[in-house]
Amino acid sequence: MNRKKIKTLSLFSNVGVAEAYYKQIGIDVLVANELEQKRADFYSHLYPEVDMVVGDITNQDVKRTIIEKCKKTGIDLVMATPPCQGMSTAGKMAFGDPRNALICHAVEIINALKPQYIFFENVPEQLKTKILVDGKPELIPDYLHRIFDKEYIFNDDYVLNAADYGVPQLRDRAIILMVRKDINKKWTFPKPNKKRITLKEAIGDLPILDPEISDMSLEETLKVSPHYLERKEDGLKISKWFYPPSHPYRQIVSLSHTPTGMTAFDNKDEFKPRKKDGTLVKGFHNTYKRQEWDKPAYTITMYNRTIGSQNNVHPGRYIGDDEKGNPLYSDARVLTIYELLIVSSLPKNWDIPEWASDHFIRAVIGEGVPPLLTKRIMQELVVIHNEL
Repeated sequence: MNRKKIKTLSLFSNVGVAEAYYKQIGIDVLVANELEQKRADFYSHLYPEVDMVVGDITNQDVKRTIIEKCKKTGIDLVMATPPCQGMSTAGKMAFGDPRNALICHAVEIINALKPQYIFFENVPEQLKTKILVDGKPELIPDYLHRIFDKEYIFNDDYVLNAADYGVPQLRDRAIILMVRKDINKKWTFPKPNKKRITLKEAIGDLPILDPEISDMSLEETLKVSPHYLERKEDGLKISKWFYPPSHPYRQIVSLSHTPTGMTAFDNKDEFKPRKKDGTLVKGFHNTYKRQEWDKPAYTITMYNRTIGSQNNVHPGRYIGDDEKGNPLYSDARVLTIYELLIVSSLPKNWDIPEWASDHFIRAVIGEGVPPLLTKRIMQELVVIHNEL
C-alpha cells in the first residue's frame, strides 16, 4: 500500500531538529518559519526542498506570506513548537513574557488554514502558564480548548518523557495533539518503552577524552594531561564532532576530583568550585555536577557547554589517585557535540553546516525536540492518515 504523505507546516522551526526522521515515515514539510536568519540557513542546509519563510511571526506580512504559501501547497498538519524560555524552570517564568503569547499567532495561522491535524509542543510548565487574551489572563490549555474544541478532538494526556520513547535523555515535554472532528479519529501518544536507555548504553563505549584547557598553552596542557593529544586524535577518528570541549583549569581540577553522579560542591574544600580570584563559587547542587552512567542523560539545555550549568558534566570513570591519594576521575568536561547528538537521538552523521560554531550548534540542539520522540508520535498520525 502506498503511504499518503502528510503535508506539513513547521512553525518556530529552529534548525529542524524535530524533523530529522520525518522523510523516513512520510511526513513532508513543505513550508517552515523561523525568526532568525542563521537558524533558517541551518534549516535550509538540512532541508533545501522546504520553502523557508524567515521573519517574525507577529508581523502581519510574514504571517500572510506563510498562510498564502500553505494555501497554495495544501497543508494537512501544522506543527508549532514556540520558544520555552519564558515559561521554563531554567528561565525567569515571568508573567507577561511576550514569548509565551507567540502561541496566539500560531493559532491565527491555524484558523486560516483549518488543517486536519495540529501538533503543539513545549515544556510542561506551559500547561500552567497564563497569557493575556483580550486583556484577560488565561491558561494556555484553556485558551486552546476554547478556540479549538468545536472543530478538533484533543488527546487525553499532554505530558510525556522522551526517555520512555528510545531517547537516552530525561526530557519532559507537553505535547497537545488535535485531529479535526470530521476525520473522527483521536491522535494519542504511542506506548512507552518498557526500558529506558542509560548513558552507559548510549555513550559508554566511547573512549576517554581530556578537555582542552582554555587558560593554558599546549605545552602547559601536556604537562597536566600528557595523553591529551593522542586522546583527541582517537576521538576525531570516531567523529569530527568528538573533540575536546574547552574549560578553565580551575574547573577541570575541581571536576577531576568529583565522582560519577556527584557535584563538586561536595568535594573537599581544596577541590570545590572556585572563581578566578580563588573565592568559592556559590550555586545549586545540580551545577558543577557529573551525570550518572546508570540513567539516561539529564535534560540537555541551551547552556550545555558550561560546566557550571545544570547537570552538564560527563559521568567520568575512576582512573586512580593523585600524588596525595585523592581519587581522580576522567573526562572532566561537558558532553561533546557528538555525544549530544547521541543523547538527543539525532543521527550521528547529522549534516551540520561547516560554518556553524560550537556554541551555536550546542544551543540549537539544546532547544530542539528529540527527533526520535517526534518520529514515534508522528508514526501514530501516519496510521490515522493512511486509514482515510
